Amino acid sequence: MPRPAPEPRLDSADIALVQAAAEEFLLLFQAETHPAESLGPRIVAVMREIERTGTYWQTPEELVFGARVAWRNNARCIGRLYWQSLQVRDLRAVSDAGTVAAHCFDHLRTAHNGGKIRPMISVFAPETPTRPAPRIWNEQLIRYAGYDLPDGHVVGDPRYREFTSELIQRGWQPPDRPGSFDVLPLVVETVEEGPRLFQLPGSAVHEVALEHPELAWFADLGLRWHAVPVISNNRLDIGGVSYPAAPFNGWYMGTEIGARNLGDSDRYALVPEVAARMGLDTSSEATLWRDRALIELNRAVLHSFQANGVSITDHHTESRRFLVHLEREERAGRKCPADWTWIVPPVSGSQTPVFHRHYDTEDQVPNFFADPDAARRALYGGPPAFR
Repeated sequence: MPRPAPEPRLDSADIALVQAAAEEFLLLFQAETHPAESLGPRIVAVMREIERTGTYWQTPEELVFGARVAWRNNARCIGRLYWQSLQVRDLRAVSDAGTVAAHCFDHLRTAHNGGKIRPMISVFAPETPTRPAPRIWNEQLIRYAGYDLPDGHVVGDPRYREFTSELIQRGWQPPDRPGSFDVLPLVVETVEEGPRLFQLPGSAVHEVALEHPELAWFADLGLRWHAVPVISNNRLDIGGVSYPAAPFNGWYMGTEIGARNLGDSDRYALVPEVAARMGLDTSSEATLWRDRALIELNRAVLHSFQANGVSITDHHTESRRFLVHLEREERAGRKCPADWTWIVPPVSGSQTPVFHRHYDTEDQVPNFFADPDAARRALYGGPPAFR
């Protein structure tokens, strides 16, 4: 059973940490948005509110700025050139599971935008000393089920086998004939309601059927992928305020789907099948059959999204754009943290300009963070946050 909301415990050390984070953020906000205005009255008001409640309510303008800067600071994202275009949905008054789920479905519909994907974030109720915030279990709003077969094979996405099994135990009914691309229900947990499951409506799930520009048989594989990649289990941290439920999206880079989701050996592992259908010589690794098949898999993804009018980018173009972003940040006198292992694409890395340099690695705030307990829930379906 869910436990009741805890009584507030306003530890002086915790209050001091929140106050320091709030002041640092407000100074950044003023410097970048209202440099000529006095910040004194706002800082005094925020310090008093934190002293009294352990937290503070950010203005809508502060929230928008903080969410955009969190994207700017996200070291794992190569697509940060567009950080200022992020559309922020202020849903901080929403904390019950059903309404969180409904707004997540609206997010998918609105962000899809007829295929012209909008970068977007939906920010739900924050964590406070008196009430824990809602949690979204799913790694992304749209993820595909993985089913274990008696012969040891897996139908669907192997990454989510245990998550799928747990949701079935919690009452989810998969299709009578489980398929490779069955959309999992959304799991939203609150301290009052516990974990609740919500089936995604068809109107919120936009998918692209995959075909190849030259290989006619590719369409017979029956592959598809969803159009809007909404990361949903990261915590948004802005100026000492934590938002555990803040799903956000840009648009896909083709390698995320072709090289990783469909190509990785612990995911859909399609490279050997594509190679076989291409008639490649797989007798030796030296024939580079894996590389050739992987390239055609990625070509199919890019071709299919573009043919269907759905926003996507290739890794060469996005690498150049990232260096434009990096140069802009340096001209503005800001550091640009970047995780090399995420920024360098998984295909033809040395052929992209992001490969040939070093980056600042120190995390900056505001930012998005992957909490270990949230990562466990996304893969294993538990344990619940509130027990």
